[in-house]
Amino acid sequence: MKKLSYSSSGVSINKGNEFVSKISNLIKKDKGLIKAEIGGFSGQFPLSSKIKKPILVGATDGVGTKIQIAEEMNDHKTIGIDLVAMCVNDLIVDKATPLFFLDYISTGKLDVSKGIDIIKGIIKGCKISHCALLGGETAEHPGYDTKEKYDLAGFCVGVKSGISKKILQLKKNDLIIGIESSGIHSNGFSLIRKIIKDNNISLKKKIIKNSTLGKILLKPTHIYVDVILDLFSKNLIKTCSHITGGGVTENLPRSISKNTKAVIDLNKWKLPAIFKWISSFNVSQNEMLRTFNCGYGMVIIIDEKNVSRVTKIIKKYKYKSDIIGNIEIKKSAKEKSIEFIGRLDFNE
Repeated sequence: MKKLSYSSSGVSINKGNEFVSKISNLIKKDKGLIKAEIGGFSGQFPLSSKIKKPILVGATDGVGTKIQIAEEMNDHKTIGIDLVAMCVNDLIVDKATPLFFLDYISTGKLDVSKGIDIIKGIIKGCKISHCALLGGETAEHPGYDTKEKYDLAGFCVGVKSGISKKILQLKKNDLIIGIESSGIHSNGFSLIRKIIKDNNISLKKKIIKNSTLGKILLKPTHIYVDVILDLFSKNLIKTCSHITGGGVTENLPRSISKNTKAVIDLNKWKLPAIFKWISSFNVSQNEMLRTFNCGYGMVIIIDEKNVSRVTKIIKKYKYKSDIIGNIEIKKSAKEKSIEFIGRLDFNE
């Protein structure tokens, strides 16, 4: 009888060791990025004594089926940036400074080259976020639909000083400002993939300014750490929302007080070309706003007197921004927390 081994069942410890060794070499090039030996059982991170009443804040997320676009394009160099972005952008909404990040990669069969591309993206995302890559886990799971298939999850921990109210009291005429996204970011890809499949569209098709659909879809998610924490440090943000799954329709109400509503003027909304392209496949305005960021990856609410200072700081970080609405006081508790006026301009 043939002897059984772990490798014969589909898990290669040798490949895993090779992967860890190559990651270790990458990390050594970025001193200060990691706080523990690669391959250890855990990672350690010292808390600064300068932080008064430190409160740890955690977030976890993934990148959804954007991974399948990366697989079809055979381009995995930026998906790791997306993974970091989805986590740290959630942290900074609560005024937390990212401290460290951990990743989880599961795959049917470990492809070392592909894995290294993913890790390089994660390292880049951590550098942009000024947080340490504290560790991670890569797991081979024989039995996936295809051996090459993989999934990602990220975990980030940040710190802030003292427990602050998540939702501050807003007032009438506070301004709502949208900070530009890089494009789709990491939400809504199941709908996009359905459009692609139902209409037999190639990812290599050039659709906007000589750029292919695949390249546009894989643009990495913006990381807003620097600009948002700068604005918070100057007490210029009352509250903000990371616009992910559910779009502005679902995410903005999570950040405003119950007696107020956000009035969004869609006539002021600058809709990027990729979202106009998506809407052309009979996707309604309501569905667009409830599925995609539609051009604004982070939305902040500020006092109207600070608009000049805020827009100047946003511009300093090379982001575009627009005033897209204002806060109103609800006349009754039955009113919705968000109201849209006008219409998005879907014309090319």
